[in-house]
Amino acid sequence: MIPQSRPVINEQDIALQAGVPLATWRRRDAPGFRQHVPALFDSRVRVYDHAQAHAYLAGQPIPALPAGPHSDDLLNDEEAAALLGVTPSTVRAYASQSYLPRGTTVYSLRLWTRRDLEARRDTPPRQGQGGGRPRGASGPTKTHAYEGDPRLRIAADTLAASPGAAHTHLAADLAAQHGSSPRTWERLLAQAARTPTR
Repeated sequence: MIPQSRPVINEQDIALQAGVPLATWRRRDAPGFRQHVPALFDSRVRVYDHAQAHAYLAGQPIPALPAGPHSDDLLNDEEAAALLGVTPSTVRAYASQSYLPRGTTVYSLRLWTRRDLEARRDTPPRQGQGGGRPRGASGPTKTHAYEGDPRLRIAADTLAASPGAAHTHLAADLAAQHGSSPRTWERLLAQAARTPTR
């Protein structure tokens, strides 16, 4: 997590500022640096809070990061998945299908604000952006129960990639990969088979 969207720096830029090749910096300086300045994400791409990195390199006390969650925090797909109760691949699928904002890219890391993720979490798929049917409205608001659900596209793509496969097997695989129950995915697959998606 990048607290409150603070400026960050990666190891390549740190080495560049030090005037040494990245491999040299990693061999000579990185062990001590990493002991004192924690990476903001547990991933192959190491990014650090810019103010903390600068303080360490200048021999100054390392400032503390802001405490507690903030709406401007930037979360990666794993952190977003934990907040939404889905898998990281589902987070990425949601973003590619506009169920989530596309997010922002920082040093090749795709990130989302806590604000956007909490807004998505608090608006379940079947309720729509406005939180369901307007007060006083009557009659159906959707042509089917899963209209607008991004999982329908996943189901349709799975059917296209696996023609003739049993829906029960596909549903079990989708549930393991994206969350929700196999029975829910069976319904989504059935609906996708009846309603071609664009």
